Amino acid sequence: MKSVELKNKLREGALKSYTNLYTDIARQTERMIAAVESFERRYGSDREVMLLSVPGRSEIIGNHTDHNRGKVMAGAIDRDIIAVAAKNTTGTIRLYSEGYPEDTVNLSEVSDPTKFRHYTSHALVGGMAEGFKRDGYEIGGFDAYTTTEVLKGSGLSSSAAFEVMIGNIFNHLYNGGSVDNKEIAKLAQFAENVYFSKPCGLMDQMACAVGGFVYIDFADEKNPTVEPIAFSLSDEGYALCIVNTGGSHANLNEDYASVPSEMRAVAAALGREVLRGLTEADIIEKIPALREKVGDRAILRALHFVRENGRVEEARCALKSGALSDFLNIILRSGRSSFEYLQNVYTSKLPTEQGLSLSIAVTDGYLSDKGGAFRVHGGGFAGTTQAFIKREHLDGYVSLMDGVFGKGAAMPLSIRPLGATRLF
Repeated sequence: MKSVELKNKLREGALKSYTNLYTDIARQTERMIAAVESFERRYGSDREVMLLSVPGRSEIIGNHTDHNRGKVMAGAIDRDIIAVAAKNTTGTIRLYSEGYPEDTVNLSEVSDPTKFRHYTSHALVGGMAEGFKRDGYEIGGFDAYTTTEVLKGSGLSSSAAFEVMIGNIFNHLYNGGSVDNKEIAKLAQFAENVYFSKPCGLMDQMACAVGGFVYIDFADEKNPTVEPIAFSLSDEGYALCIVNTGGSHANLNEDYASVPSEMRAVAAALGREVLRGLTEADIIEKIPALREKVGDRAILRALHFVRENGRVEEARCALKSGALSDFLNIILRSGRSSFEYLQNVYTSKLPTEQGLSLSIAVTDGYLSDKGGAFRVHGGGFAGTTQAFIKREHLDGYVSLMDGVFGKGAAMPLSIRPLGATRLF
């Protein structure tokens, strides 16, 4: 529909059909109208446009397991990136993300990763275009304006949501929405690995693309098992809260990359490509030789992986049987393992800055007599922590953490049932 028609449709209350995605319909309607108007100012008002949405994600458990074909549980969240997009006939992509310079990508050049600077949104756009083309899907030029509530460095997978959004645009502008969201997630991982040059796993992209609360087993990385989990924290009287400690992932790519690299080094020393399939006994039996080959930290990270995989299965069973107290204890064990063995709570390059450690310490004290659970959230080293809190204690927790890290640092979230989608 024309952009003018879309604005009128939104003003008439069209977003009320998406109360499963948005709670504050009035605010979201204003946000989307503003996005359409920004698109019009930049790319013209007489355009056939689409309005699309992709959620961020919260990792529930399975910290740094996906890149070694492990298991995770994750949930799409009620903070999203939206895009207003329209086809063009220039053979180029012009994409303006609110607050950032415009990315322009010539589709005739996307097959060459060397034409894209690592760690840039430009590289992600090029990688998604090449992925779609490589796998036989249609691509073409488009103009798009995006705005996001999945903030960069927030630990809610802003890069994965962005990648999936590019795939979402290609899917609906040029493929009639026929590309399965799980395939888009795999292409997003390709873009981040090969073009962006970050050796991530597939969890972030899969959770953003598929939506809902999911268990994912990456044993077969090309066809991971994705199982929806019917579970509601709110029905149990609990809330999910993410705390942004103010640190950014922007300069931590080496720290992040060291985790899968060291895990794979242990696997290689034991004759495997990845850690999946190895047991704790396999690792412990070879510790003397491993210490010489890969070092102590790599061994600790490998032990975390094996045990965390087991915890994911325990958590899955606990939720499916309604054993919330067991689930919360498993979350606490996961958090301790990340801190002590995975060691992704702060960067050794800057030990004086430990926002995640501080958040965990303050949360530990607050919840000591209240129940609940807490852990580092996502890739770690900076960014966010996660807490599961009884609803009656949520306001007090938000006030406490905002007092430590600044107003708005504590973010109560809901699980969003729908992944990448076209709204209108």
